[in-house]
Amino acid sequence: MKRFQIGLAAFCLTATAFAAEPFDDKFRQLDELLPTANQYRTASGAPGHAYWQQRADYTIRASLDEANRAITGSEQITYHNNSPDTLNYLWLQLDQNIYKADSDARMTLTAPSREAWANARGAEDGMKFEGMRGILAGRDFDGGFKITSVKGAGGAALKTTINRTMMRIDLAQPLKPGEKITFSIDWSYKINEQKVLGGRSGYEHFDEDKNDLFEIAQWFPRMAAYYDVYGWQHKQFLGSGEFTLEFGDYDVQLTVPSDHIIASTGELQNPNDVLSSAQRDRLAKARTSKTPVIIVTQAEAEEAEKHQAKGTKTWHFKAKNVRDFAWASSRKFIWDAQGYKKDGSNLMAMSYYPKEGNPLWEKYSTAAIIHTIEQYNKFSFDYPYPTAISVNGPVGGMEYPMISFNGPRPVKDKKTGEITYTKRAKYGLIGVVIHEVGHNYFPMIVNSDERQWTWMDEGLNTFVQSLAQEAWEENYPAGRGDPRFIVDYMRSKNQVPIMTNSESLLQFGNNAYAKPAAALNILRETVLGRELFDYAFREYARRWKFKRPTPADFFRTMEDASGTDLDWFWRGWFYTTDAVDVSIDGITEYGVSTKNPETEKAWKKARHDAEPVSMIDQHNKGMVRKVDQHPELKDFYNEHDDYTVTNADRNKYAEATGDLEQWEKDLLAQGKHLYLVDFSNLGGLVTPLILEIELKSGKKYIERIPAEVWRYSPKKITKVIVTDESLVSLVQDPYWETADIDQSNNAWPRKVSQSRLELFKSRQPDNMMKDFNTPLKKKDEEKKAAESDKK
Repeated sequence: MKRFQIGLAAFCLTATAFAAEPFDDKFRQLDELLPTANQYRTASGAPGHAYWQQRADYTIRASLDEANRAITGSEQITYHNNSPDTLNYLWLQLDQNIYKADSDARMTLTAPSREAWANARGAEDGMKFEGMRGILAGRDFDGGFKITSVKGAGGAALKTTINRTMMRIDLAQPLKPGEKITFSIDWSYKINEQKVLGGRSGYEHFDEDKNDLFEIAQWFPRMAAYYDVYGWQHKQFLGSGEFTLEFGDYDVQLTVPSDHIIASTGELQNPNDVLSSAQRDRLAKARTSKTPVIIVTQAEAEEAEKHQAKGTKTWHFKAKNVRDFAWASSRKFIWDAQGYKKDGSNLMAMSYYPKEGNPLWEKYSTAAIIHTIEQYNKFSFDYPYPTAISVNGPVGGMEYPMISFNGPRPVKDKKTGEITYTKRAKYGLIGVVIHEVGHNYFPMIVNSDERQWTWMDEGLNTFVQSLAQEAWEENYPAGRGDPRFIVDYMRSKNQVPIMTNSESLLQFGNNAYAKPAAALNILRETVLGRELFDYAFREYARRWKFKRPTPADFFRTMEDASGTDLDWFWRGWFYTTDAVDVSIDGITEYGVSTKNPETEKAWKKARHDAEPVSMIDQHNKGMVRKVDQHPELKDFYNEHDDYTVTNADRNKYAEATGDLEQWEKDLLAQGKHLYLVDFSNLGGLVTPLILEIELKSGKKYIERIPAEVWRYSPKKITKVIVTDESLVSLVQDPYWETADIDQSNNAWPRKVSQSRLELFKSRQPDNMMKDFNTPLKKKDEEKKAAESDKK
């Protein structure tokens, strides 16, 4: 018994040692990752027959206290419970609480390692003035909502619990399916200085004319989302994960200084009360104009800057079926507008900007808005809202329904007063307007959960943005979208998968914006082709217009509408950090033997003659040989070599081919060239093969091989390539369309990589004595040096 047990143990060890590696099926289905389809969300990716979503309607009255930079407001919310669930409490977002000194966002701020911070090699590594200013100001700023009352429809106080950036309202009676409840909230908060404390809204102060510009968002308590997949979406607002909200109608009255101009979500209801007759006439003209019309001129804005009005005006706006509401206010605003009407879109494109934005903004902002609507309509659905607005202020780029905040401006030379703008500022403005206005489609209408998945709004939107930029002008200097731009990120180490929660992302911009955009371009251009992709993408947008999709709904819809199994693509690009790195490891040429001795022996002789001449034969060249002196010594074998065709060869050939059918004889006579090519998948991410084949005659052509070529062997494959003539070179991914991270192994024969070697002077040692004896600069010299540095 003991001997048997030992032997069995030894057998098991041996078997384990030689066990095959588990097969890594890159094409296995996503069933274990995607949620099970149900009556709310179907297996096709469409909303189910029982799909539901909540609704919240708002009536808001608010005032801007310009002197104290504060907002005071009252709101009435009507919340509709369209779910099949009975709710005992409601959750609201208090996003302004991120500015409390003890907020999670501030308390969880970290710095680089002590070593990295202490040994900073330059401005990129070290703490900057702005960073230190923000840390200190955040400790002193009295931010966050001051909730003064929460009452039910009858005026009775409702019990509330505030948990940092979320507030729970406990209901006196459970809210049953199909019921609605109305309640009111009174609140106030101090507006943050955006350039000091950052954020997606705030004010900007202009020292030159002593005026402020206000961009106001996340400015009222907002209903949190409640939906079938997650229930209440009450993740804390930490700064990166943005918002998901419920659709509803808004009735908003905003009281501001009487000389302010307001840009806002929705349509203005009382133009006679807040606009001059000249401004109303210009606005009417703009609706049918082919170019932007100036509603408030630069001269009028500059005149308003000089005098601050004492009184107030109330602007009244209404917006239907939007998920949020934002606005901007300043006496500095220049305002231009242009109407756009085509198919199902009928809107006013409008831009608001201070004089500091010109001449850049008056030339490009509104034009970029209209271009965005034209292009996004092609790839999704007709823009449904009555306005689309771009505002220049302190926020570099942020989106809300019908309105966006965008940053780039020209620069003014402090010495000469000359105003210029860089190429980066020009295309930065066009690009950010396209991006932020484009967010009206994703996620303002296709209402994905940004608090959960940043890529679903930023990645999809960056992808469509890249298409719109391509349509702006040839060679548009884009930085995202084309797969070649994501290569450095794909080869980096500090990564997490795209399918990572918004607050846990590393390399945020690359992960949530650039990589999804590059992936979708690869899917469109290389995997599916434009026709299949565009149809499926439009289907996704139209299915989930004014609804809340999840990643599974996107993945499933793209497969369903394109008729293509893409689980391998989603798994590799979205659920892993694998990269594309295909290597051409080796090539062997094979010719099909014709069996004809005349042909085959000639081929063998040609191979022999092509071999290098040995050094012995080279050195013996010209030597007088015995048979040269005595020709009588030569015989049959001096006249015939191993490649002479004999009659026996001919008879054998005749016998071998005598019983072949004609198609078999034709196959032998074709003279095709066969190449066995070994490919390795070094990066782990399977990809189609795009092979550029160059023949001896100079002819080049492309063979495209689907990614499924890797399905049985995901690490190494051998492919047969058949050509009509000799192959002289082979290149995988010749157009850099798959984001392959190492082009050096993509060619046969290998290509020489080119670079530049920089030469530097030897660094001279520090001379403390010389530095100690250096004369101090006089005040006028210091002033000149400072002015020189500013240039």
